[in-house]
Amino acid sequence: MAHEHHDTNGPAWNKAAETALTRAGEQWTAMRASIFDVLAGFDKPASAYDIADAVSKAQGRRVAPNSVYRILDLFVNANLARRVESANAYLANTHPDCIHDCIFLVCDQCGQTTHLDNDPITRSVRDAASGAGFRTARPVIEVRGTCAECDAAPVQVS
Repeated sequence: MAHEHHDTNGPAWNKAAETALTRAGEQWTAMRASIFDVLAGFDKPASAYDIADAVSKAQGRRVAPNSVYRILDLFVNANLARRVESANAYLANTHPDCIHDCIFLVCDQCGQTTHLDNDPITRSVRDAASGAGFRTARPVIEVRGTCAECDAAPVQVS
């Protein structure tokens, strides 16, 4: 069944994230809020190291990437973030109330990543896996290539 997504941003996004995390039985702590704010501020997938650096600068104290990884894993499990497997990087989920399998379009030139929800495609992947006797936990489909912006950019010759 198709439905409309209403991507959230700003304070509404933070509130949606807090609500989703507490509904998952977890606490919305100051550190988790800081990490979510930083993650939501990136326009491309960010690594735990990128996030740790940004949070460290904002707080004026060192935040360890291991701590960030733990929180990001929690965010992924609560549907607040998506993991781009091939880049070992994360995107904040703009609609944490909707559960979908991921399809990512990853630009090999600029790193921009677009998240698509296409339930018929991901359902087909789950069905094919099931037909092969495989029980899926979380299918992630990544398509590598060139985004429209990079494709339209003039080629620079040295």
